[in-house]
This record gives sequence, C-alpha cells and structure tokens, in this order.
Amino acid sequence: MTLSSAGKQGAKIAPSDVSERNLFALPERASQDVPQVREALRCSTPGNSGEPATQKTHGPLKLWEARKTETTKRAWRAVSGAVVLELERGAAFLLVPVFLSVGVVAYFSLQYEPSWTSLLGMTVLATGAVWLSRHRYSLQLCLLALLLCLVGIWLSRLETWRLGTRIIGAEISVRLTGRVVEIEDMASGRKRLTLDVISTERPKLRYQPERVRLSARKVSPDIGPGSDVTGLVRLLPPAGPIRPGSYDTSFAAYFSGIGASGFFLSGPELSSHTAAPVTARIGAAIERARQTIAGRIRQSVGGPEGEIAAALIVGVRAGIPEKINEAMRKTGLYHIISISGLHMALVAGTVMGLMRGLFALFPDFSSRRPVKKYAALTALLATVAYLLISGMVVAAVRSFIMLAVMLIAVLFDRSALTMRNLAISAIIVIVVTPHEVVGPSFQMSFAATAALVGAYAAWSDYRTRRVSAPVPARRSLAGTLLHRLLVMMLGLAATSMVAGAATTLYAAWHFQRVAPLSLLANLAVMPVVSIIVMPFAVFASIAMPLGLDGPFLYVMGQGLTVMIYLSERIADMSPLDAVGLISATSVLFATLALVVGTMATTWLRWVSLPFAIMSLATLAGARAPDILVSEDARLLAVVMGDGTIAVNRPRPNAFTIDNWGRALDAQGIQPPERLKQWNPDDLPPKMKGESKGIGAGTGFRCVDRVCIVRHPSGARIVQAPDADSARAFCTTASLIVIEDATARSPCHNAAAAVITRRQLAQKGSAEIFLSPGSLPCRAASTGSRPEIRFSIEGDYRPWHTQRRFSREARGMPPYERKKPASSANAPEKTIANEAD
Repeated sequence: MTLSSAGKQGAKIAPSDVSERNLFALPERASQDVPQVREALRCSTPGNSGEPATQKTHGPLKLWEARKTETTKRAWRAVSGAVVLELERGAAFLLVPVFLSVGVVAYFSLQYEPSWTSLLGMTVLATGAVWLSRHRYSLQLCLLALLLCLVGIWLSRLETWRLGTRIIGAEISVRLTGRVVEIEDMASGRKRLTLDVISTERPKLRYQPERVRLSARKVSPDIGPGSDVTGLVRLLPPAGPIRPGSYDTSFAAYFSGIGASGFFLSGPELSSHTAAPVTARIGAAIERARQTIAGRIRQSVGGPEGEIAAALIVGVRAGIPEKINEAMRKTGLYHIISISGLHMALVAGTVMGLMRGLFALFPDFSSRRPVKKYAALTALLATVAYLLISGMVVAAVRSFIMLAVMLIAVLFDRSALTMRNLAISAIIVIVVTPHEVVGPSFQMSFAATAALVGAYAAWSDYRTRRVSAPVPARRSLAGTLLHRLLVMMLGLAATSMVAGAATTLYAAWHFQRVAPLSLLANLAVMPVVSIIVMPFAVFASIAMPLGLDGPFLYVMGQGLTVMIYLSERIADMSPLDAVGLISATSVLFATLALVVGTMATTWLRWVSLPFAIMSLATLAGARAPDILVSEDARLLAVVMGDGTIAVNRPRPNAFTIDNWGRALDAQGIQPPERLKQWNPDDLPPKMKGESKGIGAGTGFRCVDRVCIVRHPSGARIVQAPDADSARAFCTTASLIVIEDATARSPCHNAAAAVITRRQLAQKGSAEIFLSPGSLPCRAASTGSRPEIRFSIEGDYRPWHTQRRFSREARGMPPYERKKPASSANAPEKTIANEAD
C-alpha cells in the first residue's frame, strides 16, 4: 500500500506497511494529507515501540544522544527519499553524458598513452563488478558510473587511434601538389588555402601529411575548391602551448587532420587534374557554392558589414577586421559572429514562424493537419541546408545536433526544451567527437544551454504553482506592442544573465578575460540581431536563387552597421578585460554546482549552493608564474613589482605577448633597454672592472645578444645566445636561458637553473616560479632553485610525437643553406640539401 492511496482511503497504516521508497516518493503531500502517516514515520524507527525515542531515555546525555540519532535518521531518510525521487524522474540518464565527459577529461589529462590491454582489463573488471552487484542497487549505480567513465576513455582512445594524423616534425621546403579544399580571404589581404596533399617532390616526403593549411599572397581566379594546384611551399610543424596549460595548437591540428601549416614560396599554380573521390567532389561543389555566395554578399553589402554578413550566412570569418573582432570579444558578443546554437535557433525559429504563418492562411487545412509538425520538419531541413552551407565547423555541427534532437522531439509529440533532449545531444557529440569535451566551445555551449533549460523548467514550475491572476483587460495596439517589447527585453535580460553566469567562469579559465558589460551589450545588440539581422539573412538566402536578395541584404547590412557601432561604443566603456589565471579547482566546483543545480528537480538542487560558494572561494587559487619562456627560447617575460611584465625583445610576437599579458594580468609591457656596455651590478665580480657604471633600467638590459633583468625578489634572470656567454653568470644568476639547441648547461655545480633551447624543443614552453629565498647572494648557501614547469610533462601523446624529430630537439644546429654549385638548379639543390 502506498501513502498516496492510504491518504485517500483514510486507513490506518502499520509500520510494516510503510515502504521507504514509496514514503519518500511523495514526502510532503503524503505527510500532510493523513495524520496517520506521521505516526507511521515515528513508529517505523527500529527499536521504537510507539513512544518517541526522546521519552524512553533518562538523563541529559542520553536525551541528547537520542535526539542526535533521531535527527540523523530523519536527515538520511530525507536525502534517500529525494534521491529515489530523482532517479524515478530520470536523473540517472541525465548523468550519462556527465560520467562520459569525466572519462574523456581523464584520458586527455594523462601524461602517457594508456595501453589497449590495460583498458580492456579495467573494462572487464568493471563490467563483472556491475553484474555481480545487480542485487545491490546503490552499489550497482556507483559501478555503472565508473563503467561510463571507462567508456569515455575508450571513446577518446579510439578517436585518437582512428585519426592518426600525420604531422611533420621539422620545417622543410618542398614542392607540393594538392587539391584545394577551402579558400579563405584573410583580413591582411592574403589568401589561406586548405589542401589535401596529393604528392611531394624535391624532396619526396616519406612521412607525408594528408592535409595542410597554407597562405599565399594572391591566388588566380581560376583556382577554386576542387582544383589541383602545385607550388614551392615552406611547411612548418604546429607549435605547442604558448605557456603550460594554455591552448595547444598541436592538439587542435591533430584532431582537425592538419599535418602542417606554412606559406607558398612560389605559386600556387594550376596543376593537371587527377580523379577525385565522390566525397571530395561533393565537398568541392559545396565549397564553391559557399565561395560564390560569400562573394555575392560582400559585393552587395560591402565593408566590414559584408564580411560579417558572409560569416553569419556561410561561416567565412577570416576577412573580419581584427578591430571589430576585439570589440566583440570585449563586449561578450563574439558568439554572434561564430555560427553556433544562436544562429541555428534563429534560423529554425524564423522558418517555423514563416511556415506557421503560411499555414494560417489556409484554416481548413490547418485544422485537419498537424501543421506544427510540418513546420518543425521544414525547419529541420532548413537547418540541414544551413549547416552544409556554413562549412560544417565543429561548433555548428554540435549546435545542429542539439537543435535536431529538439525538432525531432516535436515530430514525436515530445517536449522540445528538456534536459533529456540536451543529454541525448551531449551523448551524440561525445560519441562522435570526444576531444571536443576538453575545448571551450563544448563546455560553454552546453553550460549555457543546460542553465537556460534548467531556468526555464524552474520558471515553468513556479508559474504552475502560482495562483492564476485575473485576465487583464484588452489593450490597445500601442499597449500590446509596448507590452511585447517589454516582455522581449526582460526575456533577453534573463537569458543573458543566466547564460552569462553559466559561461563566464569557463571563458575566464580558457581565455583569461571577461566581459563585464556583456549584459548591457546583449540587451542593446540582440534585439537588432534577432529582429533584423538573422531574419533578413534567412529571407536573403531564400530569395538569392531568384536574384531578389538585394533588398534583404541591404536591410541586414544596416542592422550590422548598428551592431558594429554599439559593440565598439560599449567596448570603449568596458572597465576590465584580463583577469589572470583561474583556479582549476574553482572550475570543478562550478561544474558540480551547474550539474546539480540544473539536473535536480527536488530540494537537492539547493546542494549546488555550497559548490557555488566553494567555486567563488577558490577562484583566485591559481598560482601565477614569475617568468614565462617561449618554446624557441627567444622570448622571456618577467613579472615586475609594479604589475607590468618585462620582455627581452623590442617587438615580441603579438599573439604570444597578448596571451601572456592576460594570464599574468599585466598592467603594461616594459620593452628592453639596449646598452653599449654593462652596468657593474649586472656583471660577475671578475668582470666589473671592464664597465664604466651605466645606470640600471627597470626591465631587461641587453648588450649584444645577452639580456639581464632583476626580479623584484632580487633574483637575476639571464638570456644568453650560447653556453660560453652564459658561463660567466653561473654564480650570480638564478635562471639562465640559453638560445642554443647544441648547448649544455655550463653551470654544473652552481645554484643557477639553466634552460636550453633543446629542452624547450622537447618539452615545450616553460613557466618558472621563484622561491622566496632565491636571492642570488643566498642561493649557494640555501641550495634553493627556481621551480620549472614545462608544457609537456611525461611521455609524448600522439599529438606531440612529432616534436622529437625537430633539429632542435635532437640537439642539432639550425639548418644553413649550402651555396649551390650553379645557378641553374639552385632551388632544387637547396631543397635537397635541406631535406638531408
């Protein structure tokens, strides 16, 4: 007998009739309906004969122990009842993508590649344990969670093995013939080509990459997607992380199938056409259509607006000026440019609205047919076409999967906006592309969607429980429009706040930047995008085959002009951008809070609050390094006392220094000071007599190719071109960086830590933490050295194995071109010598 039936019948309930599972399936309603339920609760306690436990004890101590025991039992019953209710509502299925993601993250966090036999053994053991625990429900759930984590590791391992991308290990010049996959217009005026490699010669590469990405000054109009081209190219292997823990170019290249990047030294020129497979011909046809549409949009709209319009419709973003990109990033509006769930939803919503309006013109047909399903099917087909024409980038594919699951749910009379549909979408994405789990795009998109779905569900529950308000009086047309505008603005504000709260920490963790005015920017810009830009982009796409897209593109361009103006003005007002390093522990607690808060439907959702508080408490727990060193040993950055960073090169790489500046939360950059001779304080004692006492600067001071800087702690950092130049500073420096792959540490017994270019080539960029007692004068006595961490620790993973083949990693000097014997065949001999 269940409590709900007991409440209706008014029967007495014996303790033996009260099932714990049924009791807490409806804990509040049952206990309030029938007074006997409270008696059953009290009597069902083991060892209780009808009298409260507190009345059977004697003395203050026993009374306190009895109350403590009773409170513990009640708390356990409340928790177990809520958990049972969550499981009955399908929480177990919602947790499937969570545990799969845990396995994926665990695989990509390993410092070695797990063997097939070890994975198979662990999986067999976990499967057997699940089967043996089939009679113990709670234990079986825990073991199933472990098994799902192993499945996530299997999926990641299989994807890594299946791709097996060939990546070159060293720079090389070669004559390459390839088939054009994609051509992009860059903001600098150059062209970027993605090529499927057909052959290489002079020299012929034995470890030939399958796909490369090259830039060229100009490309002939006759060259397009599907064309075979040839030219002399310079191929470069992908670099590693700019700093430990940052974005890994090698990882992205491996899972994108890009084996090398570089540029054309001559060409590209059309080559003799070879037979292409059917899939390549289909892809080339789609790419040619994309390029044609992008050219038409640029010609019709023009300027930066045309580049953004092309990005929104066909996904071509390379031509957008960097100034606009930066303004969109500072205001939190860059998600508008990148085709994602927002664009898919707006396209599907616009098409569904058009179809519903069209069907409304035929009321007799609409009353007899499921026109909502017809509209959903049309929207699904429209999103498929949009996905194909947008280039099928990873973010667009993931967003399409999420939207397709929801539209298919409508076709089968299911609710579209549910956590179950989101879980199905996440499972599909994890199975197809598990490496996306560790990327910012996956994390931010699913975090935002989960938060929005959870907030929508909570709001729906609130409206269901709320007492119905009286029907308002009929409004005038102006009042109706004003009311709808107010509702739309409130909806946009709520959406921006919920999505922003869910994704801000992930953005700060990956990019070390936030957009404090994102709410203002989204409230100002999103109505323009939702009402003008995207709907008219859909109208233009429909009218383009008929040649009637001009008026629609004009209106879209005007909307983009407003969007650019607002984003730039708000970006100028933004008080903050870089936030420094974010603790991984804080991100972990935030993820737990998000999972519990969005998936729980009972009072257990309040358990997310302590996790959120812990996330905020550990936000600043990341330890910022004192020094950063690039993987080619050419660039160093040292944190100074005034919040700036000192660099050793007058014109450092802009991308690298921007990333370092945001990670270190730098207030500015101090360029080096070039001197003709050293200051006495910078030289070892035996060399001080050679200097005339030039004043010291606050940043790096360089003479010839040797640069020295003094850290606020007193530690001295030296960059030297070779071991001979570095040997003089072994007794006075705390850290020496040698820009020579053939050099070994000259400071064998000294306290100075030495990093050579060969170490950096093998292990990637480095971050250095100076210990409090690392002053040069005390280093010898204390024996303390700086702590050095490299980007690549442990064994090489498949996306890093190419590093061991570079000249620097093998301790070889840079390649020097040999003088050709004759000018007639100079290029060929030069290339052949380089291959040797």
